Amino acid sequence: MAIESVEAQNILEDLREVCARYPEVSERPSHHTPTFFIRDKKVLCSLWEGSHKSSGGDDGAVALWCAAPVGVQAELVDREPERFFVPPYVGHRGWIGLRLDIDLDWDEVDAILRDAYRMIAPKKLIKELDGP
Repeated sequence: MAIESVEAQNILEDLREVCARYPEVSERPSHHTPTFFIRDKKVLCSLWEGSHKSSGGDDGAVALWCAAPVGVQAELVDREPERFFVPPYVGHRGWIGLRLDIDLDWDEVDAILRDAYRMIAPKKLIKELDGP
């Protein structure tokens, strides 16, 4: 896998804990990096380390890619370009890249992933996520 540094491995462990809270999410490598899927089909998020894939540059960053509601990508990238970026390959679909090696806040990551989950998951799973 593309996750090699101790920092990135620690982030991956914490990301696994967050993703385990969501109904029917599983993990497997995709494109040589840890990727989390809903019902083993639709991508919820991917974790990248290093290269242009992680931050839009080649600086060894650790970053999360995930879907975002319409308009959120532009808002976040404009407001905090040092943390948020348009990821290659999926950015044209409104996905966001979030650097996890700068000002990491797991509550923020959880909120971002919940929004992504709601965009991707079937209605039945969204109801399960939201609870009674």
